[in-house]
Amino acid sequence: MKKDLSISPATRLCAVIGNPVGHSLSPALHNAAFNELGLDFVYVAFRVEDAGAALAGMRALENFRGMSVTIPHKIEIMKHVDEILELDRSIGSINTVINENGRLIGFGTDGPGALKALLDAGVTLEGANVLMLGAGGSARAIAFTLARSARLDRLVILGTNESRLGGLAADLQAGTSSRIESELLSDSSVARAMAQADVIINCTPVGMHPQRDATLVPVGLFRPGQVVFDVVYTPLETRLLADARSRGLTVVSGVEMFINQAVLQFERFTGVDAPVQVMRRVVMERLGL
Repeated sequence: MKKDLSISPATRLCAVIGNPVGHSLSPALHNAAFNELGLDFVYVAFRVEDAGAALAGMRALENFRGMSVTIPHKIEIMKHVDEILELDRSIGSINTVINENGRLIGFGTDGPGALKALLDAGVTLEGANVLMLGAGGSARAIAFTLARSARLDRLVILGTNESRLGGLAADLQAGTSSRIESELLSDSSVARAMAQADVIINCTPVGMHPQRDATLVPVGLFRPGQVVFDVVYTPLETRLLADARSRGLTVVSGVEMFINQAVLQFERFTGVDAPVQVMRRVVMERLGL
């Protein structure tokens, strides 16, 4: 183990880009992992509005090895990379970019990270009726992964952007064999979907600062036996999860997906196995646990 690594011209740079990005735990997590293994890497956070310009900078900097991509750039970023795996192209969003000698390769780790979080929590997905709130980049990744990897009974997607929602539903219907339904998000559509949902997944920023006290699901709509998963991980327990827990439901924090997807990113950045327990400890410490 090498401690107090110094920055040199040989140091390889990794970063997370997004807007907002000040809440991100990625720098603490990845830097602790680099330090644990004595790797000459450093990881920073950049608030970015122009994703294309950010990737042009990455392409120009020889030592810029890897990039994590968060809200709102997971779809837009696809226009600016050189290569995308076919699965991720069909998903239509990515959250990771690797710089291979100036050639930018994009892929996603959100879907596999979310699936592992649900399975690790003992959630049964086969035959499940899944309600997904949101139709952005994270929703696309998780929806495609679940639709292709689990034998769902039905996947219902509620979103606020009609074009994005319709596009996701059409892509899922064309690219998977799952039964897909979609509707604009409203109080009435949430109530209808909740009456049949077995697993509820929030893929919107609602519940994250500055909307920490907000939720899309009134507590009275929860039913016994449901599972509630929130991709938001700061705070660790969102209003949605707190309400679900108060009703005795199984809850899955977004921190599990976050750690899982970060492990996959780290291993692609570095080519070595991630120190998973170190990464988990750092995240939990930063969240005050």
